[in-house]
Amino acid sequence: MSGMHERVQAMRESGDPARLASAIPYAKFVGIGVRLEEERIVGVMPFADHIVGNPALPALHGGTLGSLLESTAIFTVLWDVQSESLPKTINITIDYLRSARPVDTFAQAVITKLGRRVVNVRAVAWQQSRDKPVAVATANFLLKSEF
Repeated sequence: MSGMHERVQAMRESGDPARLASAIPYAKFVGIGVRLEEERIVGVMPFADHIVGNPALPALHGGTLGSLLESTAIFTVLWDVQSESLPKTINITIDYLRSARPVDTFAQAVITKLGRRVVNVRAVAWQQSRDKPVAVATANFLLKSEF
């Protein structure tokens, strides 16, 4: 049993998805966390000065916003699908809809198609209102590699 598999199993048993997010160094650096709301995964990226990409506006860096979307999609797959390994990103497309202001940012993902080896996920990021998303992403992940 791999270390990641053990973490995923512990996360499911405890009902606390934050345990997995805290094990990923980049997520810790950016400040990405995860929580449950009504049995659904919600990614959380609290505002911090080091995630600002354009201080003139100010606006969050698109890369950190993209990582919140991708991380939330991965955490959703790990939470919803009984996978033996960490999903591997095949591709991800991000649409930036408006400037993300220097405030806390949230994301939620939904699995749109689940196959034997590939899962398709759509993620949405928002700030003050879920009705006003700042970015959306569509991603495909490989569930288990044959090579």
